[in-house]
Amino acid sequence: MQLVLESLGKRYPGRGWALSEFTLTLEPGVTGLLGPNGAGKSTLMRILATVTRPSAGRVLWEGRDLSREPDALRETLGYLPQDFGIYPQLSALEFMDYIAAAKGLEPRAARKRTLELLELVNLGEARNRPLGGFSGGMRQRVGIAQALLNDPRVLIVDEPTAGLDPEERVRFRNLLGELSGDRIVLLSTHIVSDVEATATRIVVMGLGRMIADSSPEGLLEQVRGRVWELETDASELDALRTRHLVGATLRRGPRVLARVVSETAPGAAARPAEPSLEDAYLLLQRAAQPAAA
Repeated sequence: MQLVLESLGKRYPGRGWALSEFTLTLEPGVTGLLGPNGAGKSTLMRILATVTRPSAGRVLWEGRDLSREPDALRETLGYLPQDFGIYPQLSALEFMDYIAAAKGLEPRAARKRTLELLELVNLGEARNRPLGGFSGGMRQRVGIAQALLNDPRVLIVDEPTAGLDPEERVRFRNLLGELSGDRIVLLSTHIVSDVEATATRIVVMGLGRMIADSSPEGLLEQVRGRVWELETDASELDALRTRHLVGATLRRGPRVLARVVSETAPGAAARPAEPSLEDAYLLLQRAAQPAAA
């Protein structure tokens, strides 16, 4: 089972290329698509979900070109877009019935599947409540339930944890991990901890292009030996940032403990630190930026 992306590109009139020369082969498991806002992630998601057509390149599902046969993937696709909308007056059960009808599912089988999925996402007891009264996390769980109605072989979720509180975010990440199995799951996000917790493969994007494709362990190796911790005065933090790539900081009164990514120690008091995926991500994004004129 493969979803193959060959030299994909998307150009918008007046805006230029939002996606360029993007080549990737997706197989079962969770692949994390990581990049800042504006990196082209949502554009790529919409192309894969057959919502929009690429300006260049093609997508192959089991060898079939989706530009010519989009239904080949649509029949087995689950999609949770970033701007997932609801009908607030409908209950969760009514909304799922509506989505099932839109997907052409047989009503009796769809109702059985709906009840199973609402239990899976921990909404069984809330199934008859209006969606307008649901929290952001509960709405996202309805979103993932509707994406699973047709038991998809390909599941695409775009920024699924944006706006969720920490507890809901952890619950959602765990759910995605449990759902992977023999599915292709593509998780798009700008939150490093989301892919760190769920993905076995991470694709990093920047400025509409792929800048890395690796396992989490492989990304960590790229930055190993180049991460430091340095305590400095808060007043000196801006100056430190002009000289080095500074990641996470922790304030301790007038002092700040900063993580610095650098080939050499950023100061006499700096000490080596274990690398994190956030360190690797920051380094990759910095390297991908155009050189200053």
